[in-house]
Amino acid sequence: MDIASPASVPAGKATILIVDDTPDNLKLLSSLLKDSYRVKVANNGRKALEIAAAFPPPDLILLDVVMPEMDGYEVCAALKEAPGTRNIPVIFLTGRADEADRERGFAMGAVDYIAKPVDPTAVLERVAARIPAC
Repeated sequence: MDIASPASVPAGKATILIVDDTPDNLKLLSSLLKDSYRVKVANNGRKALEIAAAFPPPDLILLDVVMPEMDGYEVCAALKEAPGTRNIPVIFLTGRADEADRERGFAMGAVDYIAKPVDPTAVLERVAARIPAC
């Protein structure tokens, strides 16, 4: 589901892909980011990989870790293996925020790690640190 239609978002805005299996989280993050960025959402890892591989790729991916079928670590590994997606910055968003999980995320190539429940201000600041809003 792409919540931003091309006609409603100026072409100069960066695209963020939000990946989470919880509809409320997708809704919250989408509403938080939609005014400053083009937002695409995926509710599972396979859909996220499809969207990320399409042209043009997203400028940043906010990725939940705990998802059924394919978890965020598996998605991140697949992204980093593919030439067309390996350079897309990934920020993990998850309730699993102990040190071992954080270390694993960074070792896989994530640029940041945000614990849930998310602090809207922190999300905006960390996203803006990676891609400035237009």
